[in-house]
Amino acid sequence: MFGFKVITQYEQGIVFRLGRALPGIRQPGLTWVNPLTDRLRKVNMQIVAAVVPAQEAITRDNVTLKVDAVVYYRVVDPVKAIINVQNYTFAVSQVAQTSLRSVIGQSDMDQLLSEREKVNATLKDVIDEPTEGPWGIRVERVEVKDVSLPESMKRSMSRQAEAERERRARIITADGEYQASKRLAQAAAVMAADPAALQLRLLQTVVEVAAEKNSTLVMPVPVELLRFFDRAAPITGNAEPAAATDLGADAPPPVPGLTAPTVPASLPASVGLTAPLKAAPKTPASA
Repeated sequence: MFGFKVITQYEQGIVFRLGRALPGIRQPGLTWVNPLTDRLRKVNMQIVAAVVPAQEAITRDNVTLKVDAVVYYRVVDPVKAIINVQNYTFAVSQVAQTSLRSVIGQSDMDQLLSEREKVNATLKDVIDEPTEGPWGIRVERVEVKDVSLPESMKRSMSRQAEAERERRARIITADGEYQASKRLAQAAAVMAADPAALQLRLLQTVVEVAAEKNSTLVMPVPVELLRFFDRAAPITGNAEPAAATDLGADAPPPVPGLTAPTVPASLPASVGLTAPLKAAPKTPASA
């Protein structure tokens, strides 16, 4: 009314007189403009959070991703924001979308997933370059919200992570077995030096088994008895086959009560064996 206008604390005003911007910026508070020739344009100086829609692009390592982000910007020069660009909100949104696609194409999938801070800084510089100078808009911060992976890529990454965990588990198990074998070798050396240690270990095992509520019956056998059997087994094993090798494998067992015929030294053995059969008298035929 009567040309008085109120500018709030978070706004600044630009006066257009007959279509031409007047020099100077109206500060917050009560101000007066000519209602016939002047028109006041208020500009919000607060930080604006603009959501960048999800952009589908191909990374440098040929993986298709969908990435969305949030851009935080504010107006630092209201004259440029009003005069140099028609709708700076829409313009910033379009620049953010194209810049996001460009950054995705220059980055790898692993970089987008693990190096978010570096990607955010690069994206901020790319968006801020065409907006701050000519448009009077400064990008304060850019954050990548979500990176959507294809289902096939998710399954591949899951298998890769599972294989990596299995590999680490096998390495840890093998390392534990190696250390346990070294300790067992040291324990065996100590027990071999002192046989009483082995007996004490045997008694300790018996006590541990008896402490549980079970029906297991343990009969401890002295180690010296086992060693005696180990030493006696080779002696008896060598004595038994000695008698069998004299007669041969095909020799018949000896018949009790019969004596083998003696063979003179001057005759061959075959003659001596057949002589008693040929020397038998023949009975004359009856007339």
